[in-house]
Amino acid sequence: MRDLMPVAEALSRILASVALPVEAEQVSVAEAGRRTLAADVAALRTQPPFPASSMDGYAVRSVDLRQGPTVLHVVGTSAAGHGFPGSIGSHEAVRIFTGAPVPMGSDAILIQEDATRDGAQVRARETVVPGRFIRRRGLDFSEGEMLLRAGETLDARRLALAAASGHGHLAVRRRPRVAILATGDELVAPGTVAAWDQIIASNALALSVLVESAGGMAIDLGIAGDSLPALEAGICRARDLRADLLVTLGGASVGDHDLVQSALLREGLDLAFWRIALRPGKPLMHGHLGRMSVVGLPGNPVSAIVCGILFVVPAIRAMLGDPGAGADRSEPATLGRAVAANDGRADYMRARLDLASDRVPIAHPEERQDSSMLSVLGHSEALLIREPHAKAAKSGDPCRIIRLDRNLT
Repeated sequence: MRDLMPVAEALSRILASVALPVEAEQVSVAEAGRRTLAADVAALRTQPPFPASSMDGYAVRSVDLRQGPTVLHVVGTSAAGHGFPGSIGSHEAVRIFTGAPVPMGSDAILIQEDATRDGAQVRARETVVPGRFIRRRGLDFSEGEMLLRAGETLDARRLALAAASGHGHLAVRRRPRVAILATGDELVAPGTVAAWDQIIASNALALSVLVESAGGMAIDLGIAGDSLPALEAGICRARDLRADLLVTLGGASVGDHDLVQSALLREGLDLAFWRIALRPGKPLMHGHLGRMSVVGLPGNPVSAIVCGILFVVPAIRAMLGDPGAGADRSEPATLGRAVAANDGRADYMRARLDLASDRVPIAHPEERQDSSMLSVLGHSEALLIREPHAKAAKSGDPCRIIRLDRNLT
């Protein structure tokens, strides 16, 4: 195992090779969902822009209710978008609704459950204290306050915040162009009737989903056969499309039919490394073709997807300027069954999860861990991490997992 690069070092070198984030562009907030901010976002307005009622009731002066139940004269109404323009005087009240501006002169809200209305009169049955049920101006945020940072992904909550703070357009990173080239004479496109010695290509579809979920733009280059001219044509197409990252699938080893590395080297690949201490996914390759990064993934479906999660997704996030691109996304769990001692490769075992009473997940590694078995991966919820040379562990021992449904951004 001495010539195999550790997983952490491989990831570190891939991320370090992404010299700069991709360029920024301006998009409307309506188009900014799932995009990555290229600049900090400060509030352009104050929210709420006025003291606002948090309840339906009556805007009053607390001093008028200090002595207990009293009768007030209702002089108007304040509703959301239709505030009362005047000021409240002694023993006056304004009918008010949730979210409406609190009239000048008032300092509390008498909720409607504590009031009895009779025409233009309202009887207050309870006292109130100053500030009761009033959201002060700027309670949420104030103009100029920093709300979001560059590198954050605009999910539903962050996008809502940006819009509410007055932004109609935002500076985001353009989506990195990720060209995906499947390789192998045995592959046929999904939906095609496969011959007895062929298999249906699924890796490119899976990688496209990972790329798009991470914030990239997936470019499917199709399937290249096992010949240098076919592979070189696919590589040239990735260059012509100005891909930021080329992901090859299969053919990265050194067998008679594994020609991807040879084709890339003929095209000028600056090979950084290949072969890492990982199961599944030992024949991982990384390098550069000019400005285009290259990651060569194994052809086995599980290996390709696991390596896509561990290396391709963080590379895309680094291209987007995400400061947490290389962050450890594992979490603690408890072993659901015994596992044997590990060899010199890190093992990312497919596992199902149960939830314990203390809410720490229990990881049950599948018995079958063959890297060709998509059925096992499809029913798994996490990758159970076994470090190189880890000792045998028993059910109930602590472990770490990467959830398969929440580690793309």
